[in-house]
Amino acid sequence: MGDSIYESLSSTPGDVSRGRTIVASRQTGLCLLCHSGPFPEERFQGNLAPELTVSSAQLSAPQLRARIVDASRFNPNTIMPAYYKSGNLNRVAPKFAGQTILNGQEIEDVVAFLVSLNSQNSR
Repeated sequence: MGDSIYESLSSTPGDVSRGRTIVASRQTGLCLLCHSGPFPEERFQGNLAPELTVSSAQLSAPQLRARIVDASRFNPNTIMPAYYKSGNLNRVAPKFAGQTILNGQEIEDVVAFLVSLNSQNSR
């Protein structure tokens, strides 16, 4: 609805620790290919997209969820992949066709982590 997805994508609340792991993972979320963030242990963080604490500070949990699900709804020229979309995608390897990059619980975990950055920024 509008610029937000208000309904959770899972029946379990997001977990901040699991979300941090997904964001920092170079196999799962791949977020650090383009973004940088509060990960002093991770070398070679991206600079193609906004720093995560800056971009998350401006958005609510429903707004973050919508952008992770499909950022192209907000910027048709984005290079950010749609993490929870399985159709109408380009250049998808056959073995991944029909699958989402992250499942609903993983999206909720990432949203919980990004929201926790908002809390840290306001201290």
